[in-house]
Amino acid sequence: MTVYIDPPSWPGHGRLWSHLVSDLSFDELHAFAEALGVPRRAFERDHYDLPSHRYADAVAAGAVEVSSREVVRLLTAAGLRRPKGRPA
Repeated sequence: MTVYIDPPSWPGHGRLWSHLVSDLSFDELHAFAEALGVPRRAFERDHYDLPSHRYADAVAAGAVEVSSREVVRLLTAAGLRRPKGRPA
């Protein structure tokens, strides 16, 4: 199981956020997020939004640190990318 996370650099709601993704399946991603205690409501189309204070927790649980550009590349290569405006 490999799950990836980009640096917390996306602003929103007064904090910075990371994206947590899988390059295998959404089932793998949901299982990792659940084990980490991330609520399902944090899932958005093809990733989980994770606040910066949870970044170290995700890495300690096994998430691999990658760039934001790499997150998009991994999702696209896996066929899991769901851009805004496209149906799930």
